[in-house]
Formats: sequence, structure tokens, C-alpha cells
Amino acid sequence: MLCLRQISIAGLLAAIAVLSGCRLDMHVQPRLNPLAKSDFFPDQRGARPLLEGTVARGQLHEDTYLYTGKIGPNPGDYMPFPVTKEVLERGRERFNIYCSPCHSPLGDGNGFIPSRGFSRKPPSYHTARLQKAPLGYFYDVITNGFGIMLDYSSQIPPRDRWNIVAYIRALQLSQNATKADVPAGQNVPSEPPTFLGDPGSGATLPVMAPEASSKSEDQK
Repeated sequence: MLCLRQISIAGLLAAIAVLSGCRLDMHVQPRLNPLAKSDFFPDQRGARPLLEGTVARGQLHEDTYLYTGKIGPNPGDYMPFPVTKEVLERGRERFNIYCSPCHSPLGDGNGFIPSRGFSRKPPSYHTARLQKAPLGYFYDVITNGFGIMLDYSSQIPPRDRWNIVAYIRALQLSQNATKADVPAGQNVPSEPPTFLGDPGSGATLPVMAPEASSKSEDQK
């Protein structure tokens, strides 16, 4: 019985020895170090030259204006794709996430960060200079930064940068529009509401007066 046990142990040890001899880790497999000499190729270079026209993954920027906002050295003043409601909604969402902490939701530069003294107050989008600035200028600033503002090229994809640019222009129009800009026959939605009485110092929210049409229906 003891002899049989000894034979089993010896067989197990032999199997372990055989299996360990067959192990080949990745760090010992045949390979070439980067830029190492190789006798396999006629030019003796292990790293092969790239084929003509090769681009890195995700770097095929065929539409130059979409990725730079420039026409030659100058910023362009048009959107590279149509502006729709979805574009503006996406731009507003991205603007509120990345831009409003400094520029404020209205784009007037009174954001939370400068109001607490953590950075210099950015310029308002509603100054004459920035109202006249081409769209490509805003895209370039988002992409490459400007002054103390760092670039957002790694955080915001190119299309979202354009969505933000479209929303910035909408912000500028919303804060500087006049009744002359409203199409004929359309009411101005920002007319001030009418309130009932004096809410007093203890009131939390004013109560809006019902519309005339609502009154007539109640009287019926």
C-alpha cells in the first residue's frame, strides 16, 4: 500500500515537471523591440514605414472646416450642418455642463466660478465685439483655448462644439432681440405676467391672475 502511494506521488511530480517545461510566457515569446534592427527585412529595420496616406484611427479629418472652424487662416461664419431644434437642445445641454460654470447660463460672464473669485471673469457674449465675432471664432476658442481658458478638445467632440456654438449665437439673439425681430402676427412670449394684489412680505410665490378667457368660462 505504501509503495503504491509512493508511485502515485512520483507520477504526480513527474507530470508537474513535464507541464512546467511546456510553459511559454508572453514576455519570452519571439518579438522585436520598437525600432530594433531586424535581419528579416532588406533595410534591416524592424519597424516598418507607414504606407502613403495612412492616418491614425479617428484622425481622418476630411472636412477641414468641421474640425477647425477656419477657412484658410481665418475663422468662418457659417455652421457646417443645418441648425435644428435638436442641435440647439444638445448645445444648451453641453453649454450648461462645460461653459456655464464660468460664462453663466446667460453667457454674461457672471458664472459661479468667477463669482467666487476662483478665476478672472470671462467677457460677456453680449458685447458688441463678440456679437460680431464669426462662428468659427467660438469653435476655435473651445478647441484650442484662449487666455486663461484651457482647451476643451478632449472633453467635447467636434460636433458638440458646433452645437455649443449654435447655442451661443441663440443666447446672443435672445438677450439682444427686439420686437422688430419677431415675425409679423406672432406674439412676444416674454410679456410680463399680471399678478393678483400685493403678495405681502410673508408670501412665497405670487399668484398669477387668470386669463380673461378663463374668467368667462368660469362665469358660465
